[in-house]
Amino acid sequence: MKYLFVSDIHGSLPALQKALTCYRELHCDMLCLLGDILNYGPRNTLPEGLDPQAVAKQLNAMSEDIVAVRGNCESEVDQMLLRFPVQADSTLIVDNGHRLFLTHGHIYNKEKMPPGRIDALFYGHTHLWELERINGVTVCNTGSITFPKNSNPATIATYEEGVISIYTLDGTLLSTCNIHK
Repeated sequence: MKYLFVSDIHGSLPALQKALTCYRELHCDMLCLLGDILNYGPRNTLPEGLDPQAVAKQLNAMSEDIVAVRGNCESEVDQMLLRFPVQADSTLIVDNGHRLFLTHGHIYNKEKMPPGRIDALFYGHTHLWELERINGVTVCNTGSITFPKNSNPATIATYEEGVISIYTLDGTLLSTCNIHK
């Protein structure tokens, strides 16, 4: 399977549409949402194309292919709009024996690793993409598709057969890492 990881949509319909174009063009099988899907949060400005209802409608249309975790901006009201679970702080995907831990980043992150054995940690929250190995775990911060920080581009990540890749929303490959090494 090929997974696309997206974090920090913050209700931006144009950003989501670009990410979904990547989903199709990269031939992904599963969309993994790492939180902050509909709300933009009090510390952010209004995102371009803010339309949480349209974001929910687009995502609901593909709900059978979505795994999602709760971000620090999610609320019970968000779950009422979405047809896929979004209230868990984390989830674990096991793909061909590789343990992929998904979270938003406000509870677990590279400074506070989750308990248990994992091969890769995926999160967002900081709006800064990263891809590195820390103590035998591949750590992937997908950045943000709506509010990237420090002059970074909007970014997403993929995972397939042990390889994690970071892309910009225009499809430019920024970094890749094999979790086996």
